[in-house]
Amino acid sequence: MQKTLNAIDQINQKVWLTQSDYVKKIRPLLPPEAFVANQDRVWILVINLAILIAGWSIASHLDQWRWYWLWLYLPFSLIMGNSVIILLFSTHELLHSKVVKNLRLRQMLSLLGLTMLWMPPTLWKAVHNREHHNKTNSLQDPDRNYLDSQPQNWGKWIQNAFVPSSEVNPILLTIGMAHAWGVHTFRNLTSVLLFNHQQAQYPVVAFTVSEKERRAIAIELLIMMGLHLSILASLGFHPVKLLLGYFLPLWIGYSGLIFYIYTNHLLCQMTPENDVLINSLSIRVPKIFDRLHCNFSYHTEHHIFPGMNSDYYPLVQELLQTHYPDRFNLLNAGEAWQLLLKTPRHYQAENIFTDWSSSKSVPCPNLCLKQ
Repeated sequence: MQKTLNAIDQINQKVWLTQSDYVKKIRPLLPPEAFVANQDRVWILVINLAILIAGWSIASHLDQWRWYWLWLYLPFSLIMGNSVIILLFSTHELLHSKVVKNLRLRQMLSLLGLTMLWMPPTLWKAVHNREHHNKTNSLQDPDRNYLDSQPQNWGKWIQNAFVPSSEVNPILLTIGMAHAWGVHTFRNLTSVLLFNHQQAQYPVVAFTVSEKERRAIAIELLIMMGLHLSILASLGFHPVKLLLGYFLPLWIGYSGLIFYIYTNHLLCQMTPENDVLINSLSIRVPKIFDRLHCNFSYHTEHHIFPGMNSDYYPLVQELLQTHYPDRFNLLNAGEAWQLLLKTPRHYQAENIFTDWSSSKSVPCPNLCLKQ
């Protein structure tokens, strides 16, 4: 009990800073080229679309393979799954920056980049760029943990069953890794398309979009449905082709990207001010993954400079470690994952976690990297 009270005292004594405070301190120390749009992200997006198309082309002939040779396609499934991850992260950077200034080209590329994620780009700009970045890990952030006080509806139940925590069933966690992204998208899509009045109870936080945005989301979703149907038709709706060439790459891709997303904020405390060094977490992964995944592991750095060339995020991290060593949240990926599995996943208070039954009170962990 005393440990819980001490944690509450710490949050009450915290001096909050804002994104602009960090920008004022760090930006003068960065080179001008760090803020020049990186054209490579467009080519990365196009290359990974080509990888998926090549994978589906090969999968369309799997009915001609002997059954005992089908395992040879598994490396293609893995490569395609990685391309699904890269499509999200490269499109994510494209929609934060001005790398493509032509609006129609930008919209077309973002639609293609997010199709495998079932995420209309207009919805992404609303839920991620507008809502999440401006209200990070606050009461109004649609990407935070559910509150203990929120109704125990199907949305909260699914997240409780699928998301890594001290209570999660390992089998459901495994299933959830491949499907949690879809649940997140479904909650937000249906909330704005069917209701759009901020009264829906099943999303973490319901938000509204304009009628123009709502129409665009519906049109983009229909186009995505047509593209997915075309992929399925090209595979002849054949069970083996669909399993190895469509579902398995999606499951691998969704599992990889949700691993990053789980570590971004779910271990962090909520903040009344958008103090991104307190409410966000960067992780350390092998360098090959940083190169493949557009430095997405540098997540706090991204929240400070969302439109920045991500190649310069390591430099931002060095500056944060120099100037804010006692505030900057940084963990090795494995340690972050273990903490997710050791802590409950609902907020009882801003810096206190609890479980589904509200029987635990666990302070948010210290997320500064242990040297």
